[in-house]
Amino acid sequence: MPKKKHLSAGRVPLILFLCQMISALDVPLDPKLLEDLVQPPTITQQSPKDYIIDPRENIVIQCEAKGKPPPSFSWTRNGTHFDIDKDPLITMKPGSGTLIINIMSEGKAETYEGIYQCTARNERGAAISNNIIVRPSRSPLWTKEKLKPIILPSGQSLILSCRPPIGLPPAIIFWMDNSFQRLPQSERVSQGLNGDLYFSNVLPEDTRDDYICYARFNHTQTIQQKQPISLKVILVDELNDTTAANLSDTEFYGAKSNRERPPTFLTPEGNASNKEELRGNVLSLECIAEGLPTPLIYWIKEDGILPINRTFYRNFQKTLQIIQVSEADSGNYQCIAKNALGAIHHTISVTVKAAPYWIMAPQNLVLSPGEDGALICRANGNPKPRISWLSNGVPIEIAPHDPSRKINGDTIIFSNVQERSSAVYQCNASNEYGYLLGNAFVNVLAEPPRILTSANTLYQVIANRPALLDCAFFGSPLPTIEWFKGAKGSALREDIYVLHENGTLEIPVAQKDSTGTYTCVARNKLGMAKNEVHLEIKDPTRIIKQPEYAVVQRGSTVSFECKVKHDHTLISTVIWLKDNGELPSEGRFTIDKDHLEVADVSDSDGGTYTCVANTTLDSVSASAVLSVVAPTPTPAPIYDVPNPPFDLELTDQLDKSVQLSWTPGDDNNSPITKFIIEYEDAMHEAGLWHYQAEVPGTQTTAQLKLSPYVNYSFRVMAENSLGRSLPSETSEQYFTKAAEPDKNPMTVEGLGSEPDNLVITWQPLNGFESNGPGLQYKVSWRQKDGDDEWTSVVVANVSKYIVSGTPTFVPYLIKVQALNDVGFAPEPAVVMGHSGEDLPMVAPGNVHVNVVNSTLAEVHWDPVPLKSVRGHLQGYRIYYWKAQSSSKRNRRHIEKKILTFQGSKTHGMLPGLEPFSHYTLHVRVVNGKGEGPASPTRVFHTPEGVPSAPSSLKIVNPTLDSLTLEWDPPSHPNGILTEYTLKYQPINSTHELGPLVDLKIPANKTRWTLKNLNFSTRYKFYFYAQTSAGSGSQITEEAVTIMDEVNPRISKLTVAAAETYANISWEYERPEHVNFYVEYGVVGSKEEWRKEIVNGSRSFFGLKGLMPGTAYKVRVGAEGDSEFVSSEDVFETGPAMASRQVDIATQGWFIGLMCAVALLILILLIVCFIRRNKGGKYPVKEKEDAHADPEIQPMKEDDGTFGEYSDAEDHKPLKKGSRTPSDRTVKKEDSDDSLVDYGEGVNGQFNEDGSFIGQYSGKKEKEPAEGNESSEAPSPVNAMNSFV
Repeated sequence: MPKKKHLSAGRVPLILFLCQMISALDVPLDPKLLEDLVQPPTITQQSPKDYIIDPRENIVIQCEAKGKPPPSFSWTRNGTHFDIDKDPLITMKPGSGTLIINIMSEGKAETYEGIYQCTARNERGAAISNNIIVRPSRSPLWTKEKLKPIILPSGQSLILSCRPPIGLPPAIIFWMDNSFQRLPQSERVSQGLNGDLYFSNVLPEDTRDDYICYARFNHTQTIQQKQPISLKVILVDELNDTTAANLSDTEFYGAKSNRERPPTFLTPEGNASNKEELRGNVLSLECIAEGLPTPLIYWIKEDGILPINRTFYRNFQKTLQIIQVSEADSGNYQCIAKNALGAIHHTISVTVKAAPYWIMAPQNLVLSPGEDGALICRANGNPKPRISWLSNGVPIEIAPHDPSRKINGDTIIFSNVQERSSAVYQCNASNEYGYLLGNAFVNVLAEPPRILTSANTLYQVIANRPALLDCAFFGSPLPTIEWFKGAKGSALREDIYVLHENGTLEIPVAQKDSTGTYTCVARNKLGMAKNEVHLEIKDPTRIIKQPEYAVVQRGSTVSFECKVKHDHTLISTVIWLKDNGELPSEGRFTIDKDHLEVADVSDSDGGTYTCVANTTLDSVSASAVLSVVAPTPTPAPIYDVPNPPFDLELTDQLDKSVQLSWTPGDDNNSPITKFIIEYEDAMHEAGLWHYQAEVPGTQTTAQLKLSPYVNYSFRVMAENSLGRSLPSETSEQYFTKAAEPDKNPMTVEGLGSEPDNLVITWQPLNGFESNGPGLQYKVSWRQKDGDDEWTSVVVANVSKYIVSGTPTFVPYLIKVQALNDVGFAPEPAVVMGHSGEDLPMVAPGNVHVNVVNSTLAEVHWDPVPLKSVRGHLQGYRIYYWKAQSSSKRNRRHIEKKILTFQGSKTHGMLPGLEPFSHYTLHVRVVNGKGEGPASPTRVFHTPEGVPSAPSSLKIVNPTLDSLTLEWDPPSHPNGILTEYTLKYQPINSTHELGPLVDLKIPANKTRWTLKNLNFSTRYKFYFYAQTSAGSGSQITEEAVTIMDEVNPRISKLTVAAAETYANISWEYERPEHVNFYVEYGVVGSKEEWRKEIVNGSRSFFGLKGLMPGTAYKVRVGAEGDSEFVSSEDVFETGPAMASRQVDIATQGWFIGLMCAVALLILILLIVCFIRRNKGGKYPVKEKEDAHADPEIQPMKEDDGTFGEYSDAEDHKPLKKGSRTPSDRTVKKEDSDDSLVDYGEGVNGQFNEDGSFIGQYSGKKEKEPAEGNESSEAPSPVNAMNSFV
């Protein structure tokens, strides 16, 4: 406990600092706020510390600053005041501290070498820039030297030295031949970090006369080259006396006997070396070894693991690079060279030093008089940097004394500050590797709270998601922030809400009851400010019917369904994706409302289909997989696409063209119509193929136009009527020379993102369009209406440049020119842009309203001056709202409505107003930045309108001659109701309308009884309300008075029944139209009556599907307001046919008949036999022998009986396959006895001897009868008739 009461002196600055972090604040970059506040200078832009310039261009040393009042600028050079007025070549940009030294007209860049520092000063203090060391770029020539040819035996190691001249900045080294083609490198041959070319062992293929080392100096865009080196490699077997004489003894005997050898290092030398690197740089370690066979290089860290994400291997693993190196990367690194004959290693001890870097840079302080604060400057480095302070650019030891400050090492403590304490302080952290300079001001202000968030901002949030309500504020002392909900709510507590330091209120999980108006209140000792914002909670978007997994055959059609439900106040859009990409742009894919349909499905259509439902606030998605399977296998096609071409060859190789030739592949029975040629740029877009050209199918060569600085590879595809072949094998690579760009960036635009800047953007050139290395852009701008010269800056690897300190909304001329190491592109086109917009300053005046009718009003206003718009005039915006209802006088809050009128219109119509209402409006001007101030509000009233239809109308208590009507008043009276109008008319049984009766009813009534009506009559009613403006919409209804005392009756119910159906008829003894129904059921059954509705007003009905031989009960009823039914009747359906048939095979008369038939047949056979023996062959017998009579069949084997006879009561033979009709009637033609029914047709007849020979008369056999009898044995009756 005592420790809490006694604090050490060393901890006081820390505590004060923590307190200051709570109370101090930054000045927001709000233009209106900055206009009123004084502020010390702040350096916003400056040239780099080490500034290397191009001696061929003007020198531009940047120094931009902001402050209030605007700061003035001065410079020092080499530590002394630099009087720029004495040098006619030096000018300073107006409103800026940037120096422009015109050395292109006269003067030399070397004259202006030195250390420059800029000071920006106003009444509140002085800020200083870094020390800017200006040095011109140098690209010296190579010293002349005579190089002797090198002759080496195969297998020896070799180092070709480059030793480039020392330039500023250092040159980029590369080796090429006389044709400017890079020399091929590999694990055996590679370039070292120092630029030398190392051979682990030489081979005869290394022989050439043009090993040339090139040095490229980017700043001056020049390339210098060394004299070519000649190398000749000879095989040991080819050594002759002359060659051997030129070799030393070691080389001679080494060439003879030591062809293979273990590795040794070419660089670095020895077993160990040291390397020092600065923190944040790229650490590059190199080991190159010689040996035969070629050694491979491996890397390890002795006391740790190489960082995975920051380690890279270059130059065939001979170089180890670690990016963003830190002190933790210090240690011993070991490279190992290994081949089949052995291994060696080299240890590199790495030490990482560090120039100063910020741990906590000093931050600007805004304090109110009497407050306390602290500036903290903390930096680190290796070795530890020294901290020193300056005040307004002067060492603090000799600066004017300020009693409110106290220096404690890296902290300045302020207590009880006054306005005179305002100043700019500089913190300098330095060690032997560099320095850091940080400016931070202390600005003492006394300002009441201001809320910067726009008033009445509307926030819309999806339910169950966080809601963030902004309340940007400013004040000195730092205001406290409180939030309230509703008009009389208490302060919101942090147990439910999150209150952020920047004033934002967070509702972690917004619910429907979170909707409402929230008020932000900012307070300090100088005053209070508040602002209202509104929050609406919307229902989340949901997919209520998701697409489902589908498996379909190739060539069929598949459909996916996706039904979406969303908040009705939001607009929902649904898009479909395939495999997270766009749907193929083919007509087979159709989207209709909630469905996606894919027709003629192919294998490529398989995949994942996703429907995505979006609103302005949320997005949901659902997916389904489509699997495509093969249909029933079909024979393999005879024709196919061509085979790919082969044997690609490049000839006539020029700078910008080459000839490509090839051999076509098999056309697979379909002639080749054309060849398509594609190219790959291995340097800029490796692996990506582009269209180059196409030629007819009869041509096998093509002259191709090429672009500069591209490493080309080509491939060819053949195409016939069936499709395109696979690509051919890739051709050899062809690298074209670099050239200046031939085009400039497109889509150049100039738009301001802030009121004081100009953002210049463009579409950058791709690598293919760069035409050479070192692609950069020269961005130039000047005011359109001024006399300023063009201001230019050269940038690389960006597509945007921001010009700061511009006046608000001023037109600028802009151009962007491409350049590379070879030269500039053509002069670019000039485009016009504008600096940033600011909010309009003036509200529209003379606002007045002309009420056109009860739902429409016309608003007029005077336009604002164009200069006050301060941006692109987008139009005028009318805010209007219904303040109260003149009829009900309620004063509840109603949401404001907004109408925007484009351009410079000075009037507009407000449609959709509510009649008889009180409205308030104001007008604002709108530009690209936002809205201007509101005009004075105007109030207007809408006149009465016609009412809506009554809310309901129903008829109750019907009697013989009266009906009672009850209704609810209109939901929207739109004025004062004067009366109701009721019109009605009767409707007769043929739906004809009778005379119309018109009746007026007082407005205060909601019930009315009509008397003296006709009994049992249908009436149609038309009912509407009226105001002084006229009649409203009507509501209609129908009703029927009840019948008189005579009860309606259904009489004379008759039934005509058959086997499975019955016809019901009846009579109805009332004239009015009713709907009938028939109820029936089985007699004695406990089942409920079955009901059939009669179509129309018919008095008959047919019942179908009844069971044969069953007793039924039936009755008829009428539907309507007075239902009634007839008395019941009972009927019985006829028995089924099977129940009337008798098994005649057991009857005595049938047995006797069959015996007689058998005897007659026996007699006939005997007579035929006798006649044959007497008279020779009998013609009929021949036919009988040749064609056995199909009608003569044995008796049935199953029961020993003959075919069936007809019913015993009928005594008439049935036609084969026929049955008695269900209505018990037999047609005459079906009942007549006829041999046609039993014989073989109408031509059947008897012979002279009485035998029946119809079947031998040459007629075809009669077709079997239809039905089940076609499979039965012929009837014995038929057999009998054939022979009787």
